[in-house]
Amino acid sequence: MSASIVQPVRAGEPLPQQAGLELRSQRTAPRNILTVNLEDWFQVGAFHHLIDRSQWYRFEPRLERSLQTTLELLDQCDTKATFFVLGWVAEQMPELLRRITERGHEIASRGFYHRSIRDLSCGEFRDDLLRSREAIERAGGQQVTGYRIADGWLDPADLWVLDVLADQGYRYDSSLLPRRSEFSNAEASRTIHEYRREAGTLTEVPPSIGQFFGYDFPLGGNGLRQLPAWLMDRSIQQWQQTGQPLVTYFHVWELDPEQPRVSAAGRVARVRHYRNLDRMRQRVETLLLSHRFGSIADVLDLPTRPVTSGSQTPSESEERFDRQPLSPSPVRSAVEAAAPVSIVIPCFNEEESLPALARTLERVQFELAPRYAAQFVLVDDRSRDNTWALMQTLFADRSNCTLVRHERNSGVSAAILTGIRHAQTELVCSMDCDCSYDPVELKHMLPLMTDDVDLVTASPYHPQGHVKNVPGWRLILSKTLSRMYRLVLPARLHTWTSCFRIYRKPVVETLPLTENGFLGTAEMVGQLALRGSRIVEHPATLEVRIFGESKMKTCRTIRGHLRLLARLIRQRWMTGRQSPSST
Repeated sequence: MSASIVQPVRAGEPLPQQAGLELRSQRTAPRNILTVNLEDWFQVGAFHHLIDRSQWYRFEPRLERSLQTTLELLDQCDTKATFFVLGWVAEQMPELLRRITERGHEIASRGFYHRSIRDLSCGEFRDDLLRSREAIERAGGQQVTGYRIADGWLDPADLWVLDVLADQGYRYDSSLLPRRSEFSNAEASRTIHEYRREAGTLTEVPPSIGQFFGYDFPLGGNGLRQLPAWLMDRSIQQWQQTGQPLVTYFHVWELDPEQPRVSAAGRVARVRHYRNLDRMRQRVETLLLSHRFGSIADVLDLPTRPVTSGSQTPSESEERFDRQPLSPSPVRSAVEAAAPVSIVIPCFNEEESLPALARTLERVQFELAPRYAAQFVLVDDRSRDNTWALMQTLFADRSNCTLVRHERNSGVSAAILTGIRHAQTELVCSMDCDCSYDPVELKHMLPLMTDDVDLVTASPYHPQGHVKNVPGWRLILSKTLSRMYRLVLPARLHTWTSCFRIYRKPVVETLPLTENGFLGTAEMVGQLALRGSRIVEHPATLEVRIFGESKMKTCRTIRGHLRLLARLIRQRWMTGRQSPSST
């Protein structure tokens, strides 16, 4: 691999010429560049460890409103920009790209998914470029000539990406942030310049960089939002004195201060993502009114050519599904033969989780059909927030949803039992409102509920199970308790405290349960084990809850489990029951 850097752009000089293009040779003043990253609030790098792209469907899409805010602001400031777009967004919401191009802005690629290029091989990166380019051009009707990586910036070891871009016919890249600590030629790379690659010539458009106490930071994006306004203004003024075009950027979600709060994110991630969202629009507006900006295509004088509009092909995205209403499907022969199954969701102070739950249940119904016809029972355990009112708003008009409310707060197990009693089916599932287990797994768990099985339970501690992002202290506590139950009770299960289960209603209704809270989930399994019921474990993945906070009181829960264990041991000793068959 070889590369050489051509002399950077100077004020009043011609911009770098690229093969086959005529560039404007004279400018009376530097023209600055504005780029905008088009992504939704849940797709950002700060949440990658919490929100997998397979879960994007769960979260409230706010991209349309944040884009509309952005377009109105750009119109107000008479500014054109380059929008770096995910191919996934183009495929899922093509109308948004048409709005962008109809306003005279440029569209460029940011890859298909919001993922790091370091997770891709060279061949996978080529495939990703092809897929995203096709999706973006099909949606926006405009040829794509530019690229920016979706996650982070290019390191010196990542420059092979530029070879692939040049080979694929891209005209420019804007993925390089030439920090002094990483690039030996950082000074020469800080302005718009050309890379001569073996595959061709590629113009690099790096974001402009400021410096504070020896630390390099981009003059845009998170820096524009996080740093003091006086520091950013001073740094921009210093950059302008170099005579080079200012290259800045922001994300559309940064203009949406009302977006949901991901409480599971760490302190640093929350600061990185949420701080000063309420000030960002004003800061962007001030910047746009103080300086003259255009798109990368404007400054490099690249023609934005239309593409031939073909027929829209169906999406091949693995996350896309035809959204089904949360109500019974039209009568068809397959649906008539579907086995009815109820799904109980206990809710207590879950106002923040309910919108994601509504979208998740739509996906569950879609995935279970046509083999199973899902009915939902949501039980409000006398929440103190707006849970009950929001439940009515989201679910009351759904013919296959039943809403129940306790007269007083009774605990999660009591809510599950209430839901079981209101269910009209023999098989009843229970799941957490925060979807800490993926409820789509029910399509794999339900076939395990054969005639001789009374309970199927999800098991993250099963040898084939997994745990993601759960705090270590909670994991140690839960695993220790499960081992204790495994030692003293006849069923050799790996997990005893999961709420994600499938019950046989006639069996569970007759259990002599005394615990109503979190302890009740363990007591249910314990009582079934003492009765000799067959219990099947299904390996599953437990994830930390995204919204809100856990309702479990740690010390009280530990004491309660020890008390429950003692009672179950005494009950087993009194009955003298032998170990049943369990899987």
